[in-house]
Amino acid sequence: MSEAKKIAVVTGAGTGVGRAASLALMNTGFTVVLVGRRPDMLEETAKLGPAGKSLCVTADMTKPEQIAALFAKVKDAYGRLDVLFNNAGMGAPPVNFEDLSLEQWQAVVNTNLTGPFLCTQHAFRIMKDQTPRGGRIINNGSISAHAPRPFSAAYTSTKHAITGLTKASNLDGRMYDIAVGQVDIGNAATPMTDRMVAGPGVMQPDGTMKQEPRMDAKAVGDAVAYMAGLPLDANVLTMTVMASKMPFVGRG
Repeated sequence: MSEAKKIAVVTGAGTGVGRAASLALMNTGFTVVLVGRRPDMLEETAKLGPAGKSLCVTADMTKPEQIAALFAKVKDAYGRLDVLFNNAGMGAPPVNFEDLSLEQWQAVVNTNLTGPFLCTQHAFRIMKDQTPRGGRIINNGSISAHAPRPFSAAYTSTKHAITGLTKASNLDGRMYDIAVGQVDIGNAATPMTDRMVAGPGVMQPDGTMKQEPRMDAKAVGDAVAYMAGLPLDANVLTMTVMASKMPFVGRG
């Protein structure tokens, strides 16, 4: 990595995978713009990393004007952007498919798909005009980009769509030296997956409930930092980082 300051933006940086990735990036030399809706959680992430290696920006990924203000602030503060990790996401309540409301569907689409689309557009505009030109965008896919869980139509649909966004923006970014890749995560130990190891666990495809193995979220953070640290003539298009014993591979 060159001596020049490297700037990264991580959405959903206050908890879980976003926090793990932010810390890994800071520890490998990046200055990280920590983005999320809760300033107290962003400040907590900042305190866990090296001093002077982060900037906290409160923004809601469902608000286009807040996304625009975020990237304007990044450009104003640093003059460039090297890495964007589109990580912020949400799910809908686990209800029968036919009972999922349009409002619940749209909330997930706005956060998981439209938000990353808008962030990627803003990143393109900065990256294509900076010197040195180019940069890298990493999207948080999910094991759900490959296979659904029961009662997850909205989440699964958006994560399949993220794969399309990853490939299309990677292709369109070639002319600007922008590389786009995706990390698909399975059962990282975060607040979002605590239900997997509590009580009866989570529903399986056969309708039974089962607790599932998890892995330390640091493994995901390290994977994101590896992808981020590659030279721009190399790209990880897709990477799956999962708990080794989770019920994904096979017929379980």
